[in-house]
Amino acid sequence: MSQIYIGYDFKVTPLQPGTEILIAELGYAGFESFVETEDGVSAYIQKDEWNAAILEEIEILNSKEFKIEYIFSEIEQVNWNSEWEKNFDAIEVDGKCTVRAPFHPAKNFEYEIVIEPKMSFGTGHHETTFMMLQFILENNFQNKTVLDMGCGTAVLAILAAMRGASKLDAIDIDEWCFENSMENIQRNNCENISVYLGDASLLKGRKYDVVIANINRNILLNDMQIYSETLKNGGELYLSGFYTEDLPIITETCNNIGLAFVENKEKNNWVAAKFKI
Repeated sequence: MSQIYIGYDFKVTPLQPGTEILIAELGYAGFESFVETEDGVSAYIQKDEWNAAILEEIEILNSKEFKIEYIFSEIEQVNWNSEWEKNFDAIEVDGKCTVRAPFHPAKNFEYEIVIEPKMSFGTGHHETTFMMLQFILENNFQNKTVLDMGCGTAVLAILAAMRGASKLDAIDIDEWCFENSMENIQRNNCENISVYLGDASLLKGRKYDVVIANINRNILLNDMQIYSETLKNGGELYLSGFYTEDLPIITETCNNIGLAFVENKEKNNWVAAKFKI
């Protein structure tokens, strides 16, 4: 059964920093996916996580500095292929990797990932996914065991497999992401990736050389101890899905459980960070 989302279309004036602030506040309220538009942002939350009063604590909506209008509706996922086909452009990462849809022409890159994104977010367009792709390109994944937590389209697991990872697990709590990840893994001939439907409770007893988690701040903070316990000695943890102002609390939480900060990337106030045990 397909997951139903509630989609909001926000028109924001002035556009910046209004859109940036709005996305941050919506993320804390439980919205999980965002697509910036010419006049604002479209934001999505699973219907099961939604309630009619969900915007009451979004402070920017009451600010006199910004004018924000919005409409919202239920979104069935069956029509999203055509929507992506109209709006999804291929991306290039550091001249080494391209992420494209099946309807885009092939390009001569060292790594070419073909993604049918549907309603599973993770095409490389969002800053967090882009930076995580950069981290995978820059670091050694040869013969590593890898976890892609909150895998979405499995684009990160797919690139890690192309970079030489030996065995990979991709996990997402959303059924649509699970199914889409299976399709994309098959499309990219990545036979060493296993996909699971569930949350961090599935990780008990599992061990990895590398854990990748591009989710959101609250889930990362809640599950950090579990991620740490799955890492082998010398293991690496790559995190994203949070903002620059969240890096101190993310780092402090990691340090408290024995994970040392290595480096971070920033793009439009979004952050990706590397830690090591």
